[in-house]
Amino acid sequence: MASRSQVSAQPLDTMKPREPRTRVRRRAWTILWTALSSIAGTVLVVALFQNLTSGEKKVDYEIPTLYGTDSPQLLRVFGHLMGPAIEGGNRVQPLQNGDEIFPAMLAAIRGAQKTICFETYIYWRGRIARELADALSERARAGVKVHVLLDWLGSKIDAKLIDDMKSSGIEAERYHPIRWYQMNRLNHRTHRKLLVVDGRIGFTGGVGISDKWLGHAQDPEHWRDSHYRVEGPVVAQMQAAFMDNWLNTRARVLHGEEYFPPLEPAGGMSAQMFRSSPREGSDSIRLMYMLAIAAARHEILIGNAYFVPDDLAQKELIAAARRGVRIRIVLPGPHIDTQLVGKASRARWGPLLEAGAEFYEFQPTMYHRKILIVDRLLVSVGSTNFDNRSFRLNDEANLNVLDRGLATTEAVALEADMARSRRFTLVDWRNRSWRERAKEWLAGLLRSQL
Repeated sequence: MASRSQVSAQPLDTMKPREPRTRVRRRAWTILWTALSSIAGTVLVVALFQNLTSGEKKVDYEIPTLYGTDSPQLLRVFGHLMGPAIEGGNRVQPLQNGDEIFPAMLAAIRGAQKTICFETYIYWRGRIARELADALSERARAGVKVHVLLDWLGSKIDAKLIDDMKSSGIEAERYHPIRWYQMNRLNHRTHRKLLVVDGRIGFTGGVGISDKWLGHAQDPEHWRDSHYRVEGPVVAQMQAAFMDNWLNTRARVLHGEEYFPPLEPAGGMSAQMFRSSPREGSDSIRLMYMLAIAAARHEILIGNAYFVPDDLAQKELIAAARRGVRIRIVLPGPHIDTQLVGKASRARWGPLLEAGAEFYEFQPTMYHRKILIVDRLLVSVGSTNFDNRSFRLNDEANLNVLDRGLATTEAVALEADMARSRRFTLVDWRNRSWRERAKEWLAGLLRSQL
């Protein structure tokens, strides 16, 4: 065994020097930071995957035409396969543009006696935002129970306006606020547009709360849209659609007679308030559209702000055209709030144009309507766009009405929109420049998110 003197006599350069403490600490922090970055990266990838996919299968097979829109089978399928049941005894009043829509909504709010339930995606700063908030607040101070649900991402509302509403007694909530531990909800928004007063009067359609919707679509600063005032038994289904997301946000059940009163017939229309959500069969509203198109025998009329059909929707429309159904589609023209969607939309028109579908680009202003009319009998209106975001990612709600009078009225309104549009032909599509084709192709790569 070596003596102490022998050990101490070893040359210094043969002994391993001790690493400075600062270097040890730096290395430890580097290892920790690498580990945390890896974890964060994994979380980000998982969240991105969860946001970009619904995690569910979707209907991929073409739906055969087995019956028409006037067949009792369509009512059974809509009521039982997808639900809720189609109710008779309703009255649906179409309202065109802000000049008709906002006065009707404000009148219903100011006449509320017991409850107001309001849900929307867009609530932006401006005159109508303040006017609506003041009307809601006045009713809350008068003892009416007021519940407001605004999408966290879509509603760019002043914090003070929210505080003012809450101070008046309104229960106001933001739908799916984003927190670091809930990033998977970023892409799941409520796009529903619902107002229910005293459980007896309902409103739905395409309108958001913004000065963009004021006026009568007279210029590019005032958008073209429609909304619908509803009375009758189907209003209970509209209230249930609101409660669906209210429960998901507030987790408190509102179920008294002031929310769900007995409802007497108010007219002669059969109607159903159809809703969808990624939480519960996100493909359902897409399936409803496909079944309606498959049932068409004579005519399909579509007016939509964002028309980006997937492969199945394209096939169903082409099949309808080939069996003799006349298809006319009104879409935004030069004034569109999302150019990316416009490019992705046009990339899908070719096969439809070749099959005989007619496309019309609305010229005066942004076209924000969301309507489907089949055989001048079935009318579907509400918040749903004809794209993947509405079909699979967002919470949506549509009012389906079976009534020839309403369908004819709405078809005439849509034809009036066509008169203010430029028809886009197959020749136009084939003559697009290579630059336009390239932009459309690139935009189409994001079709699943549009």
